[in-house]
Amino acid sequence: MIMNSINDERGCSVCQPGKENYTTYTTKLGRKRVRMYQYDYRTESGELFACCAPTLEACRERRDKWLTGSTSEDKRCSY
Repeated sequence: MIMNSINDERGCSVCQPGKENYTTYTTKLGRKRVRMYQYDYRTESGELFACCAPTLEACRERRDKWLTGSTSEDKRCSY
């Protein structure tokens, strides 16, 4: 089975500076199957933002809030 991934074999993000990567996956919430987006964005300075949300638009909204500092979400990773 070929799996679409935004991580390398060690589980680290392969997102390049100034770029975004995303993939979808399906999970169960209760008895319902839900499609989710796993999203990574790396700033030009190398800081990594990562989140999961039901839509790509929701991921980008969270990223934009994180970039402007208007959210209490911590920075997930930095390299």
